[in-house]
Amino acid sequence: MARDYSLLGPDAKRAVESGLAAAEWYHTDIPRKEMKALMQRADQPAIRDTFILFGCMVLFAGIGIVLWPSWWSAPFWLAYGVLYGSAMDSRWHECSHGTAFKTRQYNDWLYQVACFCMIRNPVSWRWSHARHHTDTIIVGRDPEIAVMRPPALFRIFLNFFGIIDAWHGWGRMLYNASGRIHPEEADYIPESEQPKAIRVARIWTAIYAATILLAVFSWSLLPLMVIGLPRLYGAWHHIMTGLMQHGGLADNVTDHRLNSRTVYINPISRFIYWNMNYHVEHHMFPMVPYHRLPELHEAIKHDLPAPNPSIWAAYAEMWPVLKRQLAYEDFFLKRELPASAKPYREDFHASALGAAAE
Repeated sequence: MARDYSLLGPDAKRAVESGLAAAEWYHTDIPRKEMKALMQRADQPAIRDTFILFGCMVLFAGIGIVLWPSWWSAPFWLAYGVLYGSAMDSRWHECSHGTAFKTRQYNDWLYQVACFCMIRNPVSWRWSHARHHTDTIIVGRDPEIAVMRPPALFRIFLNFFGIIDAWHGWGRMLYNASGRIHPEEADYIPESEQPKAIRVARIWTAIYAATILLAVFSWSLLPLMVIGLPRLYGAWHHIMTGLMQHGGLADNVTDHRLNSRTVYINPISRFIYWNMNYHVEHHMFPMVPYHRLPELHEAIKHDLPAPNPSIWAAYAEMWPVLKRQLAYEDFFLKRELPASAKPYREDFHASALGAAAE
C-alpha cells in the first residue's frame, strides 16, 4: 500500500477525514499526585549537564585546534562533532518542550544554540515538533517520520554522515532567508510566526557567510571544523538513536505503545541522547522532564512493552521488519504487552494491526 508522506497529499486528507489527526491518544493510568511530582521542573540537572556538554566541547575543540592539522587532532574533532551534531539534537528536542530547565530563559537560550548547530529553524521546528507529538507517525500529518515505508535505506545511510538532513537544513535556511516560507511549513507555522522564521534564517546565513569567508581568507578548514562541518561528521549518533524511536513499528495508530520504542542504553549514549531512549514514556507524557523519565519508566512499565535491552537488540528487532518493508509489504512489528497491561484498542486499530508481525 503506497503512502504519501507529504503534508499536503491525499494521506494527509484521509488522516483528517478518518479522525486520526489530533485524535485522543491512549495514556497509562497514573495517580495524579505522582504525575504532578514527575512533571516538576528543576534547573540543577540541566545546568549540570549543560556545563559538562559545553565544557567538553571547548576542551575537545581547543585540543583539536592546537593539534591541527595533524591527524592526532582527529579523535578530538570526532568527539567534538558528536556533541555538536548529535547531543545538540536532544538538547533542541527537550528545550522545545520547555522542560529541560525550570527557568524559561534557560530553555530558550539552549534551544537557540542547539537549533543553530542542528540547522533547524527554531520557529518552524518548534511547530513541527508540536505536530509530531499531536500526530505521531500519522502518515501525511507527522513531518518528522524518519523511517518510511518502504524504507529509503540509502538515504538513511547518507544521514549517518548528515548528508541529506544537513544539506536540506542549509537549503531551507537559504530559502527562508530569501523571505519565503515553504508551503509545507505554512501548514503548521501560524502566519504571525512566519516572519520570525525568516529573521532567524537571515541571521544564520550571515554567521555561515562570515565563517566561510574566514576559512577562505585563512586558507584553512579550521573555522568550518568549529562551525558547520561537525553537523556532518558528528551526526551518526543522533541518527543511530533516532531510528530506534519508531522504526519498524506501526503507523496510523493512536497508542504510543504501538508506534514508539523504549531501549536501555549505556550511560554515555544516555547523556548524549538526554534519556530520550525512554521514548514510549516521553511520547505518552511529554511534559515530564528528561531527568525524571527513568522514574516515569518504573512507574508505568507494567503497562508497556518490554524495553529492548540494548541498541544492538533494537536494531536486531528492526532489521527483519525493514527487510520485509523493502519488498513493499505492508508489514510492521506489533509489540507484545505484559499480562499486567491494558490491551490495545483492537477495534480502533484493527486495520493497522491486520498486517502486523505474529
